[in-house]
Amino acid sequence: MAIPIYQVDAFAGSPFRGNPAAVCVLHDEKSSDWMQSVAAEMNLSETAFVRRRSGDPGFDLRWFTPAVEVALCGHATLASAHALWSEGHVPAGETIRFHTQSGVLTCGQRDALIELDFPAMPATECDPPPGLLDAVGVRPSFVGRSRFDTFLLVESEASVRSIVPDFRALREITGLRGVIATSASSDARFDFISRYFAPGAGVDEDPVTGSAHCTLAPFWGARLGRTAMTGFQASRRGGVVHVRLADDRVVLGGRAVTVLRGELLV
Repeated sequence: MAIPIYQVDAFAGSPFRGNPAAVCVLHDEKSSDWMQSVAAEMNLSETAFVRRRSGDPGFDLRWFTPAVEVALCGHATLASAHALWSEGHVPAGETIRFHTQSGVLTCGQRDALIELDFPAMPATECDPPPGLLDAVGVRPSFVGRSRFDTFLLVESEASVRSIVPDFRALREITGLRGVIATSASSDARFDFISRYFAPGAGVDEDPVTGSAHCTLAPFWGARLGRTAMTGFQASRRGGVVHVRLADDRVVLGGRAVTVLRGELLV
């Protein structure tokens, strides 16, 4: 039986912006090796695999880069919810519950946005891993470590935008999933900007990273005294992420656009 597959631009209001993800809607269970092979074939920063649970209104959800499975991914979760609603797998407006390695993640619709309820992952101040600052080429005023990533506060938006990492050197740093570089925004439409580098996970620079905003939101919320903010991820494609703090959770909001629908024949 052919498997429905969609390509969705997440955290984007129009095609060819934001972060593209493939979404496979599975009829039955597939092996991890098979899913990794499909993700490598798609060659996007993430491919999501969703499967309706037996006797449960929710879905199982897993995420793979072209190289590895990851424990949390925001943009591919947003893409999955968008695909399930827009392609008729779930009635429009119905809350979706995804069962994942990071617990149950719920997705709902609020006005024009899709909202994702994710765990907050604050950064704790730490020393940078050896070689990291030389590889990124900045001298941050704060270095922190969250559940998955190293966090760098950079002096200005211009500095964040001008970063040209040594991806080979980053790839060789043990235990490093990704690096978040951030600063306050010079654009009044946004509260902060960021970029995200994860060559060790098979993605040199991720266009828009929902999970990074689980760290960015509590950091900037404390710094700005705000619970609701808007971030811009300043990759080549660019993307807008709305964030709202709720105790130990972060609500991520964004738009999505389907750019391709088809069938996997294998």
